[in-house]
Amino acid sequence: MTADGGLAHGGDHVMERLEDQIGWYDRKSALNQQRFKQLKTVVIVAAALIPVLTAFEMLAVRWITGGLGALITVLEGTLHLNQYQRNWIAYRSTCESLKHEKYLFLARAAHYTTANDPRTLLAERIESLVSQEHAKWASTDQQGTKQGTT
Repeated sequence: MTADGGLAHGGDHVMERLEDQIGWYDRKSALNQQRFKQLKTVVIVAAALIPVLTAFEMLAVRWITGGLGALITVLEGTLHLNQYQRNWIAYRSTCESLKHEKYLFLARAAHYTTANDPRTLLAERIESLVSQEHAKWASTDQQGTKQGTT
């Protein structure tokens, strides 16, 4: 037990859950950011090459510019389908909200100051944040499915 009557982090399931979720959202945010930026960079370079290549009057250039146009279409479709930018921002937001709760809890600040059981309140707030993110994701996924079938 710690001085404040709580369990040490090694046996504290609430803090373990919090750290696990912070880590998961941090990793997923970074991964989505990386994928978004990589694909978008290829789109920008491909789009920039098209007008430059059209200055050359060779048959191969026509095929290359056509291929670049097709590549841009495929990559933009992939970006739209996988929602890398939206996920990056949503996951980062949830991660930062979880960190905010962690620091308020550790400082016994804000709503943790007057809570009868701060650890229970922390657990409830963690699950609320994670549930909200899941609900947003499910709603967006459902809307995307509906739009894809109409």
